[in-house]
Amino acid sequence: MKLEESRLLQDITDIVRECGGIILHADRDKSIVDEKAGHANFVTTYDKMIQEKLKKELLALLPEAVFVGEEEDTHASIEAGYAFIVDPIDGTTNFIRDYHTSAVSVGLAKDGAPYMGIVYNPYLDEMFTAIKGQGAYLNGRPIHVSTNSLRDGIVIFGTATYYEELAERTFALAYEYYQKSLDVRRSGSSAIDLCSIAAGRAELFFELRLCPWDYAAASLIVTEAGGRVTDAEGGELPYGKSSSVMATNGVCG
Repeated sequence: MKLEESRLLQDITDIVRECGGIILHADRDKSIVDEKAGHANFVTTYDKMIQEKLKKELLALLPEAVFVGEEEDTHASIEAGYAFIVDPIDGTTNFIRDYHTSAVSVGLAKDGAPYMGIVYNPYLDEMFTAIKGQGAYLNGRPIHVSTNSLRDGIVIFGTATYYEELAERTFALAYEYYQKSLDVRRSGSSAIDLCSIAAGRAELFFELRLCPWDYAAASLIVTEAGGRVTDAEGGELPYGKSSSVMATNGVCG
């Protein structure tokens, strides 16, 4: 790892860890909840607070980068140069309900391709990190996907809650995988789900529509852990628009 890469990654993880502390110590009685377009699509004052902190401090580290955050109305192109792709609280509904499965997700793209990924689950104090070509890590220790077949595997899925037209197909696929695997899971945080594939805790994840900030960081962590991430049809995952996501340990699929 180049010295400047190592320093940048450490600086980003320090910022992300501070944001995780905000989640842990949030006063939900003072959190205003607003609804966005789509079913059960919420944003809180803490989403906005954390995003503003990330934007200010990440751009101070890398002023030439553009910033793409979930809670912004317009998003810059990520095709040239550096771009931070950020979800301040992945799993906002979980956060609102104090259901301890939420994460801060920061992806750094370079010329439209993933370059660094950081996902932090403050409830378990788990910091997942990756730099392109340098492996994936959990709290500084290398991680790798499992070698289990689907028959001996766990399947995680997201229900694309904001897109009700995808519900029937989603649950049909979940039932199909349920019949072929040990069991299925649904956490409510795609970033944590993808990192679970990377850490060898589960073997397959799918969701029929996600935005880039949902997967920009964690998808790199999966591939650097030896897994495979595509869209649901097996195509290359885009980082500039919404997409279906399929992640496996490379054995399942």
